[in-house]
Amino acid sequence: MLLKHIYNKYKIISIVGMAKNSGKTVALNHLIHESIDQDIKLGIISTGRDGEALDLVTETEKPKIYAEEGTIIATTTELLSLGDATIEIMNITEYRTPLGEILIGRVKDGGYIQISGPQTAAEIKDLANLMLKLGAEMVIIDGAIDRRSSAAPSITDATILSTGAVLSRDINKVVEETIHIVNLFNLPQIEDSMEKEILEKVLNSGGIATIDENLNIHPIEIKTALNCGHIIGNHIGKNSKYILIPGSLVKNTIEDIIRTTNRYKKVDIVVADGTKIFIPPKDWLKFMRYGVKVKVLNPINLVAITVNPYAPQGYYFEARELLDKMKYYIKDIPVVDLVLGGE
Repeated sequence: MLLKHIYNKYKIISIVGMAKNSGKTVALNHLIHESIDQDIKLGIISTGRDGEALDLVTETEKPKIYAEEGTIIATTTELLSLGDATIEIMNITEYRTPLGEILIGRVKDGGYIQISGPQTAAEIKDLANLMLKLGAEMVIIDGAIDRRSSAAPSITDATILSTGAVLSRDINKVVEETIHIVNLFNLPQIEDSMEKEILEKVLNSGGIATIDENLNIHPIEIKTALNCGHIIGNHIGKNSKYILIPGSLVKNTIEDIIRTTNRYKKVDIVVADGTKIFIPPKDWLKFMRYGVKVKVLNPINLVAITVNPYAPQGYYFEARELLDKMKYYIKDIPVVDLVLGGE
C-alpha cells in the first residue's frame, strides 16, 4: 500500500512525523513487511533512537521494529545487544553518538532491533549511500521528533509524512496543521539556474543577505534572523529581489519586516526548504494575505501521508472520518490509514 508509491522510483526515502506518536514507526514497520513480501532488500536508518518498547520521554508504549533476515541496519555499539535479532557487522563507521559508534549490520536471523543513527544531514546522506553500496535496494530514514530536517531534499529523494490524533483533540485542528505542513513542503522553488546557484552559494556561507535585480549580493551583518526582522526590513532597497535566510524562518521575523517596510511585498523571502519554517497555520495564512512571498531552494518531494486516529493520551477519532477529511482537503498526495487498510 505504501511501497507502491516509492519502489522503483526513489532510492532514499524519509518518514517524518508531525509529533511523537503520530504513527511513524507503524509506517516504517509497514514498509518493512511490504518489502519482505516483495523480496526487496531494505536499509534502515534512524535520526533519533527507535525500537525501544517504552518511549523514554513520554513513558508511553511504542511499536517495536521487527527486521527480517537480509535487512541492512544502522545502529550503535550500545544498542546492538538490546534487540533479539542476530546482526552481522559489515562496517564500523567513523561517526559517534552518545550511544556509541555507529555501525552498519546485516540481519542474519530476524528479530526486534533498536536503531540509532547520526544527527547531521551530511552524515545521514553518507550512511544511506554506503548502505546502497553494501546491497540495500532502498534506504528508509526514520526522522526523529522535531527534527524535520531528515525530510530535507538534500538527504532524501522522497518523503512520507505521518500525522494523527496526537496533534489535537480537535479533528479539524489536526487536518488544519497537516495541510499547513503539506503546503510548506510544496512551496514554489527558485527556477532560474543562475539565480539558484548564487543563492545556494550565499546560503552555504551561512550569511543573511538581500539580492538585487542584477543579482548583486548585499550581506546583512547579523548572525541570525531571530529578533532581527526590523534590521532585515531596513535593508530591503528599491531594487531588492530576494531576502535570503539560511536558518529558521519564524513568526516574529516576518512581523518585524512587515512593521518596518512596505517593500516586503516586492521581494521573495528564500529559505533552504519547507522544514526551516516554524510559523503556525493561522499566522501563515495572515502573512500570505498581507502579500508575503516565500520560496525555497529545494522543494520536498512528499509522496504519501499516513494518518493515525489514536492518541496515547487515550482519546481517538473515528478512523474513517479522519481519513475522509484528510482526503477531502489533500487531493494530489495519497493519504492512507495503515491500520484501516485501503487507500
